Amino acid sequence: MGMKRTDEFRADAVRIALTSGLSRKQVASDLGIGLSTLNKWVTAHRDTDVVSDRDLELARENERLRRENRILKEERDILKKATTFFASQKP
Repeated sequence: MGMKRTDEFRADAVRIALTSGLSRKQVASDLGIGLSTLNKWVTAHRDTDVVSDRDLELARENERLRRENRILKEERDILKKATTFFASQKP
């Protein structure tokens, strides 16, 4: 990997870490790099322009949708359990 390629990869990794809504651990593992490496890169790049305001806006939206999704999934799981429970209560 040439130097330019490394810088690009680094910038992409930071962008994903800051905007994907995934945990850093997940991002590091997906990209095949160590968590401490990713954290170092994020710290180093945080004040550069790898992440635009638009990216951050999208990140917040992603985060919100991800949260909603998780809540819906939990609700669905609870309903499933309730259905199973009530079905087992029939005489």
